[in-house]
Amino acid sequence: MKTKKTTAGENANGNPETEILIKGLHKSFDSKHVLKGVDLDIQRNSIVAIVGGSGCGKTVLLNHILGLLEPDKGHVLVSDHDKDGEPLVDLADLDENQMANIHMHWGVVFQNNALFSGSVYDNIALWLSETRNMEIEEIEPIARKVLDAVSLSSDQDFLDLDVHDLSGGMAKRLAVARALAMNPQVIFYDEPTTGLDPTSAAQIHDLIVTTHEELMEKGDSRTTLIITHDKDLLNRMRPRTVMMHEGEIFFDGSLEKFEKSKSPYIRPYFDIMPILHGGRKPLAD
Repeated sequence: MKTKKTTAGENANGNPETEILIKGLHKSFDSKHVLKGVDLDIQRNSIVAIVGGSGCGKTVLLNHILGLLEPDKGHVLVSDHDKDGEPLVDLADLDENQMANIHMHWGVVFQNNALFSGSVYDNIALWLSETRNMEIEEIEPIARKVLDAVSLSSDQDFLDLDVHDLSGGMAKRLAVARALAMNPQVIFYDEPTTGLDPTSAAQIHDLIVTTHEELMEKGDSRTTLIITHDKDLLNRMRPRTVMMHEGEIFFDGSLEKFEKSKSPYIRPYFDIMPILHGGRKPLAD
């Protein structure tokens, strides 16, 4: 089924502020029904955290948004930043080249960082070289800029450093720098603090906020979507919080309401979420 036609400047739901719209999303693997009619509207320039226990479907949902999985039923619509008015388009209607154009405006920081063998420079340069046909003299200034942005060294020795010599926190920062190199409108983080020590995790928290608030060329901030179990990240960022439970959206609202909920599903989950470190004031909303 095709999505309804839209006019320039109007998204498919009639809301020009929507970045990602999910409608009635279903997905099964063999006999296991993982997503059971998910509906979600992610507003442009917002920070949204998706939480939930293992197996609730949040990673499967993320993979549908990224176009890595096809739904059994339902639709994933995303903003097309190459078109006038940046209308929503259905991923199911896009061919390979159109999907690649959508991805040009996204940055993804995977849980395991997804760095490949080679140098720091190689990891930043590959995507710029392959997708934008940029040469070394164009890429190097970008590499140095994004490394500075994530508080990593931008000198030649660090650019030449093998990624296997990086600490866990430095590798995560490099993964963020690589995402920033594309100057993305949307950044996705999959468990960004997993496996990090408390100090490194706090630095990543700050980095996510700084990256989110950095103004784009057209003067607005990015859209940030985070899959997380990190209670401290939630406490410090105070994002819109979406909880998935058994393949459905069980809660969608402010963190304050999430914290105060007496739900027999929310309370036990929130109580066991790991606190990486305490005693820090929340970041400004």
